[in-house]
Amino acid sequence: MDTQNLQNEVTESVLTAVTEGSIEEQGTVQSEEVETSTVEVKEEVKEEITAVKPQVMETMADYEAHFDDANPWNLVAKYMKQKTNLTVTIEGVVGGGAIAVLEGLRSFIPASRLSLTYVENLETFLNTEVQVRVIEVDQAENKLVLSCREILREQEQAKKKVMIENITVGTITKGVVESLQDYGAFVRLEDGLSGLVHVSQIANRRIKTPKEVLKVGEEVKVKIIGVKEGKISLSIKALEENAEEQVVEKVVLPKAEAIGTNLGDLFKNIKL
Repeated sequence: MDTQNLQNEVTESVLTAVTEGSIEEQGTVQSEEVETSTVEVKEEVKEEITAVKPQVMETMADYEAHFDDANPWNLVAKYMKQKTNLTVTIEGVVGGGAIAVLEGLRSFIPASRLSLTYVENLETFLNTEVQVRVIEVDQAENKLVLSCREILREQEQAKKKVMIENITVGTITKGVVESLQDYGAFVRLEDGLSGLVHVSQIANRRIKTPKEVLKVGEEVKVKIIGVKEGKISLSIKALEENAEEQVVEKVVLPKAEAIGTNLGDLFKNIKL
């Protein structure tokens, strides 16, 4: 083989090797690019799947529950069951009470349930806000009745409890006889609280009933002698006993000379 042919063969071999190597390398690069692209696509799909939240299908029962919530009669019935305190505005007054609107429904507050005491003039409540509770619901009769009395009574009892806790036994105060019972007299004190004067604590002498010495509406002076379980015990007799202890009778005896002198004066002008 001549030199020229040998060089040509070597050149072809080198070119072939380079070409095959380039193709193989290129194929490897392309394969890596494809794998990378596939991974990126998978990650994007995964993120999209993660981002999509599962949808909960609502049933007919769910829709019916929403309808119940939207029904104002169901709302006021729930208020009555839970004894919810509500605030309404008195929008009108009639002969037997007041008119207000609750959850879009016309409601009625009887005059006897507007206050703890008798309301002489209902007009004083007009356009005022009051706290109420639902006490009667009748959708068939289109009847909705409210009341302030329960809330007012609870507030009064809470206030009374605080006042009783602050009472000092031994305090002397005034009051008015509210009622008379066989066992004693109930007296309303100046601070609005009421207490009982047991029949044994009314007078120093023995009496059968409080009516013997007291009458309803009479003003009396009493002493607080005990507080137990929210009840106040009073006494009128204790004040009478204190008054008797304070009164000290002073007896002044004349001197002996004075007695003798007085006797001499008596017999001085007597002639025997």
